[in-house]
Amino acid sequence: MFDTIYPADSVEFCPHENLHDIFVVGTYKLDQEDGDMERKTPQHRRGQCRVFRMSSGTNFEEIQCFDLPAVLDMKWQSSTLGIADSEGNITLHQWQKTGLRQIQGIQVAESSEILCLSLDWSNRRTPGTQLGSLVVSLSDGSLSIMQPENGTGPLSAERSWHAHGYEPWIAAWNYWDTNMVFSGGDDLQMKGWDVREDLTKPIFVNKRFDAGITSIQSHPYVEKLIAVGSYDNLVRLFDTRKPSVPISQIDVGGGAWRVKWHPSSTRKNDLLVACMHDGFKIVSFDHLLSDDSLRANTGNRIVKRFDEHESLAYGVDWSYATPEGDHTVIASCSFYDHLLHTWSG
Repeated sequence: MFDTIYPADSVEFCPHENLHDIFVVGTYKLDQEDGDMERKTPQHRRGQCRVFRMSSGTNFEEIQCFDLPAVLDMKWQSSTLGIADSEGNITLHQWQKTGLRQIQGIQVAESSEILCLSLDWSNRRTPGTQLGSLVVSLSDGSLSIMQPENGTGPLSAERSWHAHGYEPWIAAWNYWDTNMVFSGGDDLQMKGWDVREDLTKPIFVNKRFDAGITSIQSHPYVEKLIAVGSYDNLVRLFDTRKPSVPISQIDVGGGAWRVKWHPSSTRKNDLLVACMHDGFKIVSFDHLLSDDSLRANTGNRIVKRFDEHESLAYGVDWSYATPEGDHTVIASCSFYDHLLHTWSG
């Protein structure tokens, strides 16, 4: 257990083959204003990126910490970490020998009062030495795509468009077809976008949610499958060819703030979920993924839960390291009690 000082909301293990022992935690602190509650000055949010190294079992040590605006999301692409922050920035940090060093900062939003809510790399399923494209969702309802200049250079904003009427908490690539982006938010809508087309109109809209959409992740081993989390306590699986009706769903007991498929093909049935008010859970979709013909069924179950956190369960991730035995190391963090735990499941 580790006290992150500021409230913690994101955890990401490094996927680079030589850095599987490294993980990062992002924090988000809203400074409380004193005096006149009617002041109209912008709220100030600050955060940190804390860097850890795993040792034996589930033991770890902190090796680096640096300040930045409040962190809302982080994603690795090989040994480069992208961070989305509360002042509308994306910063890129490259691992260099003993720690992370910032290599680029991009002002994505038109104003520092607009938050970058989420980000995702296009090539997380097939990472190479070059940066992929980034999709970013922002609190003003827009999405933005950034691409490397000339294919190899620093990232630059390529296209931005208004996508949702309320906060789009998540934007995510289809890892099998990187012309396609999924998004969802507090307007209760999940949308699909073809980035080659006119982005004033999505290629599909699913309006059948009872609460805001919080998380989406494309499956790394099953081509047409995405997992979608919502404030309504349900995790739904969709066949991307029929995105209007889920092929399976399960009640996880709390809002599904983050969903993470297991990184190993030997456990492609397993999904890790941060369940906000109800801890962290591993869900197994055994029957659903027994073959490649995605068919509707109810054969899913919660196989493990972790309840040592006493506050909002926001950040969680699997380690990419080869597990000892049947269990994988997991890191999780919670908000108001600002705690980090490592466990296995």
